[in-house]
Amino acid sequence: MRRIVTPLILIVLVILGVLLWRHFSGGETAAGGGPGGGGGGPPGGMQLPVEAMTVQPEPLAGGLSTVGTLRADESVVVRPEVPGRLIKIHFAEGQRVKAGAPLFSLDSSVPRANLREAVATLENARRTSARSVELASGSLISRSELENAQAQLSVNEARVASSRAQLGKMNLTAPFGGVVGLREVSVGAYVTAGQALVNLVRLDPMEVDFSLPERDLDRVAVGQPLAITVDAFPGQTFEGRVDAIDPMMDINTRSARLRAQIENPDYKLRPGLFARISLDTGGGAKALLVPEQALLQQGETRFLFRIVDGKASRTEVKTGRRVPGKLEITQGIKAGDQVIIAGQGKPMMTDGMPVVVVPGSDAKAAAPGGAPPGGPGAGQGAPGAAPAGDKGAAAPAGDKGAAAPAGDKGAAAPAGDKGAAAPAGAAPGGEGGAPAGAAKPADAPPSAGAEQPAGDTRKD
Repeated sequence: MRRIVTPLILIVLVILGVLLWRHFSGGETAAGGGPGGGGGGPPGGMQLPVEAMTVQPEPLAGGLSTVGTLRADESVVVRPEVPGRLIKIHFAEGQRVKAGAPLFSLDSSVPRANLREAVATLENARRTSARSVELASGSLISRSELENAQAQLSVNEARVASSRAQLGKMNLTAPFGGVVGLREVSVGAYVTAGQALVNLVRLDPMEVDFSLPERDLDRVAVGQPLAITVDAFPGQTFEGRVDAIDPMMDINTRSARLRAQIENPDYKLRPGLFARISLDTGGGAKALLVPEQALLQQGETRFLFRIVDGKASRTEVKTGRRVPGKLEITQGIKAGDQVIIAGQGKPMMTDGMPVVVVPGSDAKAAAPGGAPPGGPGAGQGAPGAAPAGDKGAAAPAGDKGAAAPAGDKGAAAPAGDKGAAAPAGAAPGGEGGAPAGAAKPADAPPSAGAEQPAGDTRKD
């Protein structure tokens, strides 16, 4: 019986201590007019924890970055113009071939016989035409008979030319030098006109297609140098130049298509590869840059939150150039402004919301508590700083063993808090978070900077 009563007494004492602590803590906050204690502020004097940076002019990289897709300089699917039976393949798959090299041969026995017939008919027509000329000179035949003989000669000449062209179509040759792909047919197969037989591509040089917004068109020109990288060859850069700029703009994206040529003597690059492109545009001027995640958008309006007198101030901005991970701000902020870069997307964030900067989020930002997380003074920073993902006010980031503030409903215990007493209704916010009324384990060492609820007892 005694074993049961003793834990119950301890639990009751802990609960009473927590309730008394919450009561007096809430009263002191309201009486002291702490942060958020005025009208319209968050309940319990809560300050929303955010990460911030102080904006200073930074060198704007003198170039443009974009992405594109590699394509072959020349590419064709070899197809026959006439039907026939395939009797010979003159290449090996993946082989490099020169322009004019034979690729496929079709059965030419019938076209060859037709050519011989046309040639014989032509010879006869020539003799007939020659006799007609002699007879016409002696007025032995009429003028019309002579013209008919000459016309028949022209018709037979055309038939011979047609038969020769038909015979020539039975042999398929490479229209340009390149690399043949994987063939789709075998010897003996009957192919139809237009049937795909094999791909032929020229891999040196390669081309890359990409797009740029209209505001950057004045920074590019034909012949401008660029460099690309591909995932297939990490750490390797391929040089090239802008070859052409499409005169037509895409009316949907307000961007222009460009095509660049890349030298590829060793055939490493292949059509269809994804490429990251860097264009050298010179420059190097300074600009105000903020991380992309600092910007929010509502309709066509872009805005961010500055910190003014400890409160969030919504500020509309105009953006300029983009560099990897950052955007240039051309209007709305000035050098020295403190901009919120994380935490502004929380549902509670509004214009005029009291905020507290998480220590260490920026070297130029004022760090509450005078120490970075985990350093001396950890756990003694300004109340209201919450761990990541905390909704509502909770203990400062890095505080181990601190009890949650009074009056905060739904506050999560700090990450890593083991055995800390949490108020009623609190959701465990970290490893080892205890439900309401739980006592600190007897064998747990005292937490650094922890505030112990009244009535907390331990066994030595």
